[in-house]
Amino acid sequence: MAERPERRKPTAHRGEVLRTEQLTPHMQRVVLGGDGLAAFTAGGCTDHYVKLQFPLDGVTYPEPFDLGRIREELPREQWPVTRTYTVRAWDPVARELTLDFVVHGDEGIAGPWARDVQPGASVHLAGPGGAYTPDSTADWHLLAGDESALPAIAAALEALPEGAVAHAFVEVSDAAEEQKIDSAAKVVWLHRGDRPVGEALVEAVRGLAFPAGRVQAFVHGEAGFVKELRRHLRTEREIPREDLSISGYWRLGHNEDGWQASKREWNAQVEAEQETA
Repeated sequence: MAERPERRKPTAHRGEVLRTEQLTPHMQRVVLGGDGLAAFTAGGCTDHYVKLQFPLDGVTYPEPFDLGRIREELPREQWPVTRTYTVRAWDPVARELTLDFVVHGDEGIAGPWARDVQPGASVHLAGPGGAYTPDSTADWHLLAGDESALPAIAAALEALPEGAVAHAFVEVSDAAEEQKIDSAAKVVWLHRGDRPVGEALVEAVRGLAFPAGRVQAFVHGEAGFVKELRRHLRTEREIPREDLSISGYWRLGHNEDGWQASKREWNAQVEAEQETA
């Protein structure tokens, strides 16, 4: 889900739902497997992501499912709906792909699907993409995000070598949304309550006494607070661009289609504002 320097032709896969698990009141886990993932591989990044393809009712798609053919042969309004999710874990031996979904009732497409899907169902997906993994040469690591970034933050913390110094901040709605992460690094859970998304995160990162040495930072989630923290880390903390993985996964008031359509322009505007700051 991190920004990529170039666009690659998506690699299509088909995952079969093996099992599901409700992790918290608003987080649902879906584990995919099956022969359709025979060519899938991941592991180079802790922010690997896949793009799930949800077919539209009443539209007949080519068999085998081929995104290239679909985009060439069908009008855009008949393309499957795409939703992007971080790879929480990939087990190449068992060939199991674990994805975690934020669920807010019947809102959206992917969340309700993850809540209701049964073992044996299948889903087409493209990927993986990804660009970030903890750098072992960094003196310490900063990780901050909301629920949408929690799978990537958890994967990064679990990948840190023993003794690595990390400060991790995760904002969730309340204590019931906290998760166990298999890492020695301490996670500071920030409970949003009725506050705006990201407000507590911005306060926590701004209030952190930065340790000495080179920091590598991973900051992802709602675009508004990401913009604030990008300005803080780049301008006030003077962290080099190459030591930052920072991007808006979503934006209040926009679904993924609308956000992705405007994301490049949004990022360019943010960069321009920082250059003139």
